[in-house]
Amino acid sequence: MKIIIPMAGEGSRLRPHTLNTPKPLIPIVGKPILKRLIESFSRFIEIFSIEEIVFIIGDLGKKIEKQLIKISNDIGLPGVIYYQEKPLGTADALLKAKKSLNGPIIIAFSDTLFHHEKFRIDAKIDNIIWTKRVKNPHLFGIVKCAPSGLITHFMEKPKNNVSNLAIIGIYYFKNSSLLEQELQYLLDHNIKNEKEYQLTSALENMRKKGIPFSSKEVQEWMDFWKSKKIISSNSKILSLESKKEELIHKKAIIKNSVIIKPCFIGENTTIENSIIGPYVSIGKFTKIKNSNIEKSIIQDHTKIIYANISNSMIGNHTSYIGKTKKVNLGDYSILNF
Repeated sequence: MKIIIPMAGEGSRLRPHTLNTPKPLIPIVGKPILKRLIESFSRFIEIFSIEEIVFIIGDLGKKIEKQLIKISNDIGLPGVIYYQEKPLGTADALLKAKKSLNGPIIIAFSDTLFHHEKFRIDAKIDNIIWTKRVKNPHLFGIVKCAPSGLITHFMEKPKNNVSNLAIIGIYYFKNSSLLEQELQYLLDHNIKNEKEYQLTSALENMRKKGIPFSSKEVQEWMDFWKSKKIISSNSKILSLESKKEELIHKKAIIKNSVIIKPCFIGENTTIENSIIGPYVSIGKFTKIKNSNIEKSIIQDHTKIIYANISNSMIGNHTSYIGKTKKVNLGDYSILNF
């Protein structure tokens, strides 16, 4: 089995945070999104014979490519990289990894995380699409199911509310050669949805040919396509992980401050005369003084003084001094009031 991770998107909705760091490598609760995603498959890596982790990327540069290979090697698996030079959609991206589309595969899009206590692959099922019920199905790829869980329709961002089961971006294919054939068919016949070649179109074609797909719903879905979603997902991860371990580093320095859990505070970060939390993640070597912060993400080597912020993202090597505000600051920013 192979794990295939498409991550060729530019992350434009998350700028300025993706100007220096690709979205999948943005730390959430002290760990990159991509690393969290791969670790979520640790059970399969132990049970199945995983051959490799495949990354499909744009032009991210050699430094980022080395980071991807290291993340893969850290769990004992080789990493393979394919390139999508132009953003022509999910189907086109997957087809760039054509050489790896054989045998059983898991496809996991890099801007999604999930939590499910009984997440597993049933060997009797040929294809599995993991889903979650949502309030705004017109923003997602959607499936419609029979009572048995067998998928009866795939739709990409439907205008009518025909179903609220969203595809979370995690897929299992027992025979990925069949998928490769349908992806190639879309490109050969220039079949696009919203000017792009969509994986959902290939899945619907396969379903119409009698290839069965089953929907399995996860307990929690965390997606990261814009800052509001990242902040919300950060809160979910904090809630889950605080039940398992202490999230305040032993080398964090807390002076005359109140920490309202759940919060993550990284190594050598100093908190002074402040109220932090709930649902705040703070990276390492950051200094916060005389501030109130809740439901926010603050990265490494950043300084915050006299601030009163919530629902905010502040990047690395940033300085923010003084004001009540919802803030969205990228790396190497300075904002003083």
